[in-house]
Amino acid sequence: MYIQRDSYLDIIKSVTGKHIIKVLTGMRRVGKSVILKQIQDQLISDGVPQEQIISINFELMEFDSIRNYRLLEKYISQQMVNDKKYFVFLDEVQEVKGFEKVVNSLHAKGTAELFITGSNSNLLSGELATYLTGRFYSIEILPLSFKEIYQYIPGSTREEKFLSFIRGGGMPGILQFEGNSIVKNYLLDMYQSILLRDIVQRHSIRNVDLLKRFMQYIFANTSQLFSAASITRYLKSEGRSLSKETIYQYLDAAKEAFLIHGVPRFDVKGKNVLKTNEKYFVNDLGFRGLFFDNELDIGQALENIVYLHLQKQGHEIFVGKLDDTEIDFIAVHGKEKLYIQVAYLLAEQATIEREFSPLETIDDNYPKMVISMDPINRSRNGIIHMNIIDFLLAESPDQLSMLP
Repeated sequence: MYIQRDSYLDIIKSVTGKHIIKVLTGMRRVGKSVILKQIQDQLISDGVPQEQIISINFELMEFDSIRNYRLLEKYISQQMVNDKKYFVFLDEVQEVKGFEKVVNSLHAKGTAELFITGSNSNLLSGELATYLTGRFYSIEILPLSFKEIYQYIPGSTREEKFLSFIRGGGMPGILQFEGNSIVKNYLLDMYQSILLRDIVQRHSIRNVDLLKRFMQYIFANTSQLFSAASITRYLKSEGRSLSKETIYQYLDAAKEAFLIHGVPRFDVKGKNVLKTNEKYFVNDLGFRGLFFDNELDIGQALENIVYLHLQKQGHEIFVGKLDDTEIDFIAVHGKEKLYIQVAYLLAEQATIEREFSPLETIDDNYPKMVISMDPINRSRNGIIHMNIIDFLLAESPDQLSMLP
């Protein structure tokens, strides 16, 4: 089952034909290859001949012999048999040592338009960035959002579908299976593959068991303020030890593999980014659900979902610090800004005050919002309250003007 990822395809279409390299990054099995295929289908429907499209997926055995840049350059050159414009697609290109030399050469010649994907964020911070500063456009592909997966999720009501989404997440591959146990087996295999291929092997990590325990701690504390001291105490209670340096090595490796996202804190009054106590969010709740009950930890799950929704819209995201209180998210998009609090239910007055009061003390004119699962609108004092399902299914999710 292939789902049309229109929000990504529209962005890519807007830069197709421009003399820049299109770079799609994101976690393994998140749908990058499908998007490349959809781009190729669009080119063919626009009249580009099939022979002018060169597509290589480095995870397929037929291309297993191409593992260095010289062999890659030779293969592509053999396909470019005339002086027409070619479209070159290189999927999981980080598997080829020195690939950036070929990409740079093709781009410099101007005879091909390039689309490349990779499953490691360092793809854009190493040699490729050195060669191509200002000459590529990158976009991170995330798992399916609730809106994208909505019509394919089992359930007769919006609420049932949303609970299924909380349990299973949005990895495209889960849609081919029926039954929670099969889905969990699929997600577990995928999680272990990412852990071993993109973290353990890439970073030469020896103590795999300790890494697994570390990741489970991060999953358990999704959306909670993180400190190296807290995980050190946790591991010590289990008779384990981990240096501060190794802790941050593990965090960086997990972020590079797109398994987690780190969100810095921003001092609302001091107007500066704080360097301590980030929050971490898992790239897909299905992975967290392998080890913990997302429904039981509903507050953390909802916050994670809102974070991914804002991330997909292209916001720069911060956790707000306001004196001794916290603003769950400050979402910045160009000159626009949005303050968001996320709660499960506003069932008691104390909860209502806890969520609304910090927003009421912020004296700028940017929109402020409380998101929860309540069906009743509790907006007050210019602060908008919105049901989370309405928020996720909004018609124009990439615009701050979506606010009612």
